[in-house]
Amino acid sequence: MRVRRAAALRAVAMVAVLAAVLAGCGAGGRGESGGGAADPGVTPTSVRVGAHFPLTGVAAPGYAEIPTGSRAYFDWVNARGGVNGRQIEYLFRDDAYTPTQTTQVVNELVLRDQVFAMLGGLGTAPHGAVLSFLNGEQVPDLFASSGSLLWNQPRQNPMTFGWQPDYEVEGKILGQHIAQTAPGARVGLLLQDDDFGRDGELGVRRFLGPQIVSVARYTSGAPDIAPQVSQLQAAGADLVIGFTVPSYTARSQLAAQRLNYRPQWAYSNVGSDATLVGGLLSRLSQGQAGANPLDGVLTTEYLPGPDDANDPWVQLFSQVWAAHGNGEPLTSFRIYGMAEAYTFVQALQAAGPQLTRRGLVEAVQRQGGGPDGFRGPAFPPFRYGPDSHAGMAGVAVARLQGGTTVPLTPVRLTDNGDAPITDSAAETRPAPPPQGVPTVQPR
Repeated sequence: MRVRRAAALRAVAMVAVLAAVLAGCGAGGRGESGGGAADPGVTPTSVRVGAHFPLTGVAAPGYAEIPTGSRAYFDWVNARGGVNGRQIEYLFRDDAYTPTQTTQVVNELVLRDQVFAMLGGLGTAPHGAVLSFLNGEQVPDLFASSGSLLWNQPRQNPMTFGWQPDYEVEGKILGQHIAQTAPGARVGLLLQDDDFGRDGELGVRRFLGPQIVSVARYTSGAPDIAPQVSQLQAAGADLVIGFTVPSYTARSQLAAQRLNYRPQWAYSNVGSDATLVGGLLSRLSQGQAGANPLDGVLTTEYLPGPDDANDPWVQLFSQVWAAHGNGEPLTSFRIYGMAEAYTFVQALQAAGPQLTRRGLVEAVQRQGGGPDGFRGPAFPPFRYGPDSHAGMAGVAVARLQGGTTVPLTPVRLTDNGDAPITDSAAETRPAPPPQGVPTVQPR
């Protein structure tokens, strides 16, 4: 803004006073900690957290529910005093799964809303578009809602961390299982044409390379993927592995039905929610699709689902949702959001009462990884450390049947590249804390 010269002359005397006042009491989301001005978005009584999700558009079904789960869990924590006396302010914006829109809303969250950290930004291509910006602004970029390998670049992007198992790890474990149980299968791959699909393919090829007969790729936003499914059918693929988001899982099933194509299907955890896919398929087919379209499909899992009524973490999250939800059903996506928020609360606690952006990042590196690191509802441990910002270390393989999952393997653990695959201990998760709020001491 331009200021006229006369007004500027009258204002000069006020500048030093205003600067002193602002430095003392905080402004624009800044507070006081340890005698000096804190980082943006944190005060003695609050910490502001931002996120971007597709609340509208092709990827909205399912994914739009994730931040409602996170918000419900933060409300639960806030009702119990917050973290070190700070209430968590959670702001999430719609980016429609479009990288250009992601760039706009993340700029607003950082520069206008002055968030302290970003949490769980969703989507490989959308979040990849803001990776350099967030690291350039030194904003903690925690627990991206995607399994891209992009999030594990601690030297290039030191503020960014993954959370869920990456797609290479998932592809390795799923590929090994198929190689062992269906060694004669002619394998086709149906891949989203970005790092989501390419990372999954990288893992699958480590065990199934000679068995792959065709690779079909689709672009997010395409209204129809019948040509890709037809390509797989023409190649004689009798087992198809899809790294697809839910709307394209539904589209692939609809195309296969219309082509009378019945391979054994396997889908990444990303696109295998049977309830959601069934609803989408019914809508796309105008009610002509059969019930339980994913019955018999292979997939992976790393969190309990809402059908696991005896799981103590599902019982906790059911209480959280009953107290702070919006009245809609508890879904696997809302459990994902709560679980991610739970890990974020652990990170805030590990960073201690004198909260800084750098301190938060260092706390995740120092205390987050391994069997003694941040643990919660997830089956595998995290891989965090000074040289690794990778998320969970593995998955279990399961079969979808009757709207629920039937485990086929124990939780299997691995890392990227040639790292071996091993079985996890039978049960390594802790029980939920009595009040549903973790207690992590800084060290």
